[in-house]
Amino acid sequence: MLNVFERWTGISFGLMLALSSVLSPASVAADETALYALGDGRTVKPLDVFQECDVCPEMIVMPLGSFMMGARPEDSRNPFDFYGDDATGTVRRPDEVNIIPSEHPRHAVEMDIPYAMGRNEVTHAEWMNCVEAGGCSHNPDHRVLTFDNGYVALGPHHPVINISYLDTLEYVAWLNGEVGHELYRLPTRAEWEYAARAGTDTRFAQGDELTSDQANFSRAATENLRKTPMPELESRYMPVPVDDLDAANGWGLRHMSGNVIELTLSCWTPEQLGLTSARAYLQRALTHSGCERRVSKGGAFSTAMDVLRPATNRRPLETTRRDSQGFRLIREFEME
Repeated sequence: MLNVFERWTGISFGLMLALSSVLSPASVAADETALYALGDGRTVKPLDVFQECDVCPEMIVMPLGSFMMGARPEDSRNPFDFYGDDATGTVRRPDEVNIIPSEHPRHAVEMDIPYAMGRNEVTHAEWMNCVEAGGCSHNPDHRVLTFDNGYVALGPHHPVINISYLDTLEYVAWLNGEVGHELYRLPTRAEWEYAARAGTDTRFAQGDELTSDQANFSRAATENLRKTPMPELESRYMPVPVDDLDAANGWGLRHMSGNVIELTLSCWTPEQLGLTSARAYLQRALTHSGCERRVSKGGAFSTAMDVLRPATNRRPLETTRRDSQGFRLIREFEME
C-alpha cells in the first residue's frame, strides 16, 4: 500500500531519489543549435526574442527539456483555505500530508512541443489593436478599484485586465488571422509552469522567497497568510506596466509571478492529471468535455506571495472577468 507521501506526490522515495539526479532542478536540452522558422523567413533558436508582426506580442523561444510539475510537499502548505471564491484547498486532518491537492501528484513532464512564450502579459494596447480591427468584441474596463483613490485608470503598457477565457479566444483567432496560420494560443498548465520555472525547482524561479522589486504582490495578504509582519515588502494595489520591476526569470519572461493572474488553456481538475508529456496535456485541454472552469496561474498584485508559486492553480469560470486577471500567449513551432 502507498504511504501518505506516495499517495499525494505520486512518487516513491526511491524513484524520487533516482529522478532527482536527472530532473532536479530541471532537465533542459541545452541545444542552442536548434533552429525554428518564422513566417517571414527568419530563424530563431532557444532564448531568442522575436516579434513576428507589427501587432504581435514579443516572444521568447523556450528550450526543450523536462521538469517536475507540481509542488514539493514542503512548498504546498495549506494551513487554511486562502483562495477565496477560487478555493482549491481544504484543511487536511492531522494524520494527512498538509498539502493543496490541486498541486499534486508531482510528476515528470517531457516538453515535446517546441514553443515560444510571450515575454510579457498581453498589454491593453495589444488588446485594443484587436478591438479596433473588429476582431475582439469586448472593450474591457481598464481601471482598478483601490482603497484610497477609488478607480484608477491604467495605461497602454499595463496588462489587459477584465477579460475572460472566452474573450481570449477572440484575440487568438484575430492574431492568427494576422499571421496567416494557426500558430498562437493560450498555454496549457504544463507549458505555463515549465516556462515559469525556467529550469529551477525552488518555490519561485527567483528562489524560495520574493522581494517587492521582483514581483508585484500584496504585502497585506502575505502578512495575513503568514501571521507575521513583513515590513520589507510593499503593496502596490494595482498592476504595473509589463516592463516594470526586476521581474524576469532566468529565461527572460517577465511577471510570471504576480502582477495579474494568467489564464491557461487547461480545464480545471481538483488534482494534477499526472500526464507525462506536453502533447498529452495539450490533447487533454483540447478534448476535455464539459469544461466550465480553466486553470489560471501566477498570482496577482492582490494576492499573497505564496500564491505566486509556479505550482499554484486557481479555477476561474470561463466567463469570469476581473481586474486581477490577464493572459499571455505561446507560439508553437514545427519539429524539424
